[in-house]
Amino acid sequence: MPLPLHLRSAQRRAPRFSVFTLALASALPGLALAQSNAPATVVITGNPLGSRLTAPSSVLAGDELTRRRGGTLGDTLDGQPGVAATSFGPQSSRPVIRGLDGDRIRLLDNGGASADASNLSFDHAVAVDPLVVERLEVLRGPAALLYGGNATGGVVNAIDNRIPRSALGALGGRAELRLGGAARETAGAAVLEAGAGGLNWHADVARRQSGDLRTPDFIRPGDTAPSHRVANSDGTSEAAAVGASWADARGFVGAAVDAYRNSYGVTVDPEVRIRMRRDRLQLAGERRGLAGPFDSLGWQASTTRYQHQEVEGDGAVGTTFKSTGQELRLQATQAPLALAGGTLRGVLGLQAERLDFSALGEEAFVPDTRTRSEALFTLQELSLGAATLQAGLRLETVRVRSDGDAADAAEPKFGPALSRSFRPRSLLLGLQLPVGASGWRATASLGSTQRAPAYYELFANGVHVATGAFEQGDVDQKLERSRHLEVGLQWQQAGHSLRAALWHTRFANYIALDATGATVPVEDEDGNPIDVPVYRFSGVPARLVGGEIEARNRLDAGAWLPGWTLEASAGLDWVRGDNRASGQPLPRIAPLRLQAGLEAAQGAWRGGLQLRHAARQSRVPDSDVATPAWTTLDLWASWTQRLGAGAEALWTLKLGNLGDALATNAVALPTARALAPAGGRALQGSVRVVF
Repeated sequence: MPLPLHLRSAQRRAPRFSVFTLALASALPGLALAQSNAPATVVITGNPLGSRLTAPSSVLAGDELTRRRGGTLGDTLDGQPGVAATSFGPQSSRPVIRGLDGDRIRLLDNGGASADASNLSFDHAVAVDPLVVERLEVLRGPAALLYGGNATGGVVNAIDNRIPRSALGALGGRAELRLGGAARETAGAAVLEAGAGGLNWHADVARRQSGDLRTPDFIRPGDTAPSHRVANSDGTSEAAAVGASWADARGFVGAAVDAYRNSYGVTVDPEVRIRMRRDRLQLAGERRGLAGPFDSLGWQASTTRYQHQEVEGDGAVGTTFKSTGQELRLQATQAPLALAGGTLRGVLGLQAERLDFSALGEEAFVPDTRTRSEALFTLQELSLGAATLQAGLRLETVRVRSDGDAADAAEPKFGPALSRSFRPRSLLLGLQLPVGASGWRATASLGSTQRAPAYYELFANGVHVATGAFEQGDVDQKLERSRHLEVGLQWQQAGHSLRAALWHTRFANYIALDATGATVPVEDEDGNPIDVPVYRFSGVPARLVGGEIEARNRLDAGAWLPGWTLEASAGLDWVRGDNRASGQPLPRIAPLRLQAGLEAAQGAWRGGLQLRHAARQSRVPDSDVATPAWTTLDLWASWTQRLGAGAEALWTLKLGNLGDALATNAVALPTARALAPAGGRALQGSVRVVF
């Protein structure tokens, strides 16, 4: 597998911001984020107590999830407030939250660990198919109290109801078919569920096939002629699951097994493909309405087997990554208790995880490792009338062991077996209170988070093909430590609302992958000697600051569009990251982003437009180049067809990137950024039937 080259993005002049600034301003007078009849959203991931959060959150479900559903988890969530995507081609894209990614973003599958290798490398896909997901919850900002130090940046929870958590009745389900788009996608999924006498079952299947991504004309590095497709970006994935449970009004207990297969090309090398497989068994249960100090007890356990093979052009397997992961989580919710003139509620929990990882092959840059962790956590909430106080604590023990080089290793590079132990601690204080009597609420949170280094940050020592660098870990790595402050403001009245937040995260020790200035000689696949830059994981002081605002305004259609309802939406987010030791900006930070939309509805018909703009990102370290600004416009229309007996079909047509604008992602790795711009103008159709 040849090493990728250092690439430079094509430069284009950034358009002015005035149009988008005006669009944002026009949406602010009404400040509606949801229709007046929409129920309040409770993010289960962020707070098992089911109350309002001091940290901002987002939910994608129903028709909105159908319209936004992409080929990857990252693409589906990209554009949510504070959420970007790594975009290593159209097949592998992981969420980036507030400038943080990798082992600082916790990906969950129905609240449990989603074990894969996507945090190790940008070309490793997330083992979740958005086609079968019913709901996506995103918690922005530290969620380390509930899910560990590797939730420093946030949490994404994919929910699919594979273990039915409430009693079901007659046969029901949904089916979805998607065609077209810039990758000429053909995708389909089907879900069936039923129950009787408290016994319930669930089954789902999904398949997706896509070709090379078609793009506006761009110049590949080293070429002179323009290209209009991302080479070796096609892929095929399949997923299937069955689950069963027993449930009544007070709880449930159940199990599910699922399998996921994915085969796709690596965009930085036209000769390499990845074959991935994941098999998972999950168990879960909950009992509510208990007597005594705890009114509910919940538990979940899972075991996951994962394999990822990088296949060369001649069919030979270059590297095989394998992992086996287990998780056990117990959680008890306290019965309400009168305290200090208010009501105290809380949750206590225990979490244990283990991960065995191995990398086999000449290109393996990480040794076989074993990670074990145990944690105790609590989140307490005191309601004092309209105000709410939150406090939490998490205590962890993490052990990471490297098996070192095999006794018969031809070229030793990992040294002898070695083990490190860490004791991360995380704290949280939060406050919510009303401001005036007009529906305004203020939130504030202050926290301290510690994260144990990941196995690759400790023990990596070899050429990482996806980054084109020789990566070195540091076995003397210390805990990553950060402090977080956030203030927010929300307004809601008669269905109109506004959310805004400002946040600041200061790292005393941020584990960064920085260039050392040295190079090492290696041979490419043709045997030619080349020099590869050396990058090292090391702890540095760092700072991240940012802000988010999102709004929607119900407009008066007036006499010119009688019978229609109109809603204008707008959003803005920005992040600034700095390495305080070197004075350099942190790499791969999303620029200021603006969104503006208009939606119209009448009866069964809905339609709208969405304008997205990313400013030029010129705050980059010396090892990177600026990313040009871009603007895209999407149009969509949908029709809901009533099929009788409670069934309906949602037909959707979407024209993406109407102006065929060239858009490159500042968050993507430079080696992939110029080889894999976003898709060009394309038409996509879908139909979802619910019965």
